Amino acid sequence: MNATDRTPADLLRSALATDPARPLVTFYDDATGERVELSVATFANWVAKTANLLQGDLAAEPGDRLALLLPAHWQSAVWLLACSSVGVIADVQGDPADADLVVSGPDALEAARACSGERVALALRPLGGRFPQAPEGFADYAVEVPGQGDRFAPFAPVDPDAPALAVGGAELTAAQLVARAREDAAGLGLTAGSRLLTGRPYDSWEGLSAGLFAPLAAGGSVVLCRHLEQLGEDGLAKRVESERVTNTVV
Repeated sequence: MNATDRTPADLLRSALATDPARPLVTFYDDATGERVELSVATFANWVAKTANLLQGDLAAEPGDRLALLLPAHWQSAVWLLACSSVGVIADVQGDPADADLVVSGPDALEAARACSGERVALALRPLGGRFPQAPEGFADYAVEVPGQGDRFAPFAPVDPDAPALAVGGAELTAAQLVARAREDAAGLGLTAGSRLLTGRPYDSWEGLSAGLFAPLAAGGSVVLCRHLEQLGEDGLAKRVESERVTNTVV
């Protein structure tokens, strides 16, 4: 990663320039058996499409607040980086009533209706599948995102010193987020090529850092596991071996 990177989107651009083919996010859902692996290039493509949806169709602007009501999931990681790309504040598990727009998984749709702005729903089905029928009052992410452009350019430059992430009652600017991610990466012993397995949920800084930001800042990758408690010790040991995991945070 470059020392000059000051936003999560900068970190992703550096990763893309360094080694676009390497894995970045490998996602498991141990309740369904789903496994998805995204290279840096594939992940960046999803981020670009999502950022174009956010900036274009949803008319989001820098400084807008997006309530992100999603679990630890590869698509949640995409949304976090898309928000950073546009300059939108990702308010993780935030109050939809206080947000300019909301992005919700299937289990939080009723709460998400409190948002008076744009609402996007994710089915979180394998392979990014859509809802059989889109929830009333929501755009179905899986329907809207495929047609978006593969390249993204923000209408206005993203200010590294502007708020970027709210989680657990704390708010971080983009630059503060990158600095903390680098500190966490060092504390976890992550270096370029490290592969971190985590089962932490995306409801705290610790979960977000282990599950995305610290590996990204280190030039490593993450094996992001949802419902990891269902795997068992033997299953976890086999996954650590098969995924060539170097570091574990559960």
